[in-house]
Amino acid sequence: MTKPDRLVGNWILFLAFMVFGMVAGGGHARTINAGYTIQVWLPFTGFIPPTTDADWAHLFGLYRQTSQYQAMHPAISLAQFKALFWPMFLDRVWGRIMAVVLLIPLAVLLIKGRISSRLALWLLALFAAGAGQAVYGWEMVKTGMEPGVTSVPPEWLAPHFVSGMLIFIALLWTGLSVRNPVPARIETGGILKPCLNASIILILCTMGLGALVAATNAVSVFNTFPMMDGHWVPVGFYNMHPLWLNFIANQATVQFDHRLLATLTALTVLLTAGLGLRATLPPGPRDAFLLLAGLVALQYLLGMITIITGAAELGYVHELNAVLLLAAAVLARHSLRGAARRPMLEPGIVAAE
Repeated sequence: MTKPDRLVGNWILFLAFMVFGMVAGGGHARTINAGYTIQVWLPFTGFIPPTTDADWAHLFGLYRQTSQYQAMHPAISLAQFKALFWPMFLDRVWGRIMAVVLLIPLAVLLIKGRISSRLALWLLALFAAGAGQAVYGWEMVKTGMEPGVTSVPPEWLAPHFVSGMLIFIALLWTGLSVRNPVPARIETGGILKPCLNASIILILCTMGLGALVAATNAVSVFNTFPMMDGHWVPVGFYNMHPLWLNFIANQATVQFDHRLLATLTALTVLLTAGLGLRATLPPGPRDAFLLLAGLVALQYLLGMITIITGAAELGYVHELNAVLLLAAAVLARHSLRGAARRPMLEPGIVAAE
């Protein structure tokens, strides 16, 4: 029987928290339009910031070649460039720190026999996925040099975000499993497992559509709720050609899709949370469902206010809360690993043998 290991589990959960930090840093950089400021990628020495005027002039010169800079009227100064540079730089440094926090403890724990080779291989696979994210991120930044590209294209941003969330889920589930490898037997609540699976998938898909909204700045249009400027289906829904382009780049379409799926997701998650709170569950799982209910209500409220105000900064908060909501759903699902698949009964009712 595998023994619980709180130290190793907490280390892996800390890595999941660091992924949340990447979302916070990257989301902030995107919100202030700093994504294209660093047009160089030095994987091993990129943690060293510019130290001389010549270094700053070189980096600023590269940024001036981007379509984003060339579209600015008036153009920004070197001082303004530095203000945009630091959030993006710190986000990259955070990613490098993540690699160190994963690899060095992994090597030490493996040498000491604290973790199994199977777990080590799994964590190395997640490291490889994270490295792939870094390469993908650099290719995304390079799109700034393409003619007419003034912001990160939605077809680049959404996959980058969703794949990062898959890594987040994997780290969260692994850390929780290492802390509690043997599921506690729960006599009821098994029927909630598929409900939570559906909730997690819907939350993830809704987050992907939210990334399309952010990438297209769709929050700046149709600032009414629940209708979109007096229409249930917005004007201009199919304005782009070919047709499929509307679903990733048309502001009207991506905002409509996000609203629709967000509503379906919120109802599904609320129903799941309600069923969980009605079931006879231990305090831990019950608290997870209570947290899930609170966060999904907050998330939908934040989404409505963001639409009405058109504030990208509030959309950033909405994005961070989405990650917390996803984590709560994963936590609730993990807490039911040992739940039996049998109908939930009202308290005091005994099942017939």
